[in-house]
Amino acid sequence: MKSKKNIPLLKRKSTPSKFIYTFIILFVIWIGFTTSLEIPELITGAIVSLILAIFTDRIFSCCGLKILMPHKIIYFIQYFFVFIITLIKSNLDIAKRVLSPKLPINPGIVKFDTKLTNGFAKMVLANSITLTPGTLTIDVIKNTFYIHWIDVKSEDSEVVYKEIAESFEKILIKIYED
Repeated sequence: MKSKKNIPLLKRKSTPSKFIYTFIILFVIWIGFTTSLEIPELITGAIVSLILAIFTDRIFSCCGLKILMPHKIIYFIQYFFVFIITLIKSNLDIAKRVLSPKLPINPGIVKFDTKLTNGFAKMVLANSITLTPGTLTIDVIKNTFYIHWIDVKSEDSEVVYKEIAESFEKILIKIYED
């Protein structure tokens, strides 16, 4: 039996939950872009969202409606704040390095293994690492992340994991791993 990872995107099975989730997200985006709650705008948005959801729910939806459960939304909010705090700390660190060129840097490529099994969750983790200054996700092979780090503190995978990914991954597990 083929695993979901090996099935081409267009041949993946659509579920009502994924379809409804995709429709809701697209409709909310429509309302956000139009900034209008007038009936004709809402009808047009619903039709466009419906058509797009029909063609894209297999491709763009990882989790269906279960991702919109209240406790998961709370974890999304928590993840947002953890990410913002990490982003600010990283920006301050990079600014300090730029303004004080005598500070040593120790660039290098490090790796760590993730506990995440969901491909979408791995993508979120990889992008979060890349968006924080000083780190860049180079590759993800199975459960191993390869990261370029501006100041390698250790090459030990456990230390790297704790420094770079642990705070993100703890919350991502609660959101995506059921």
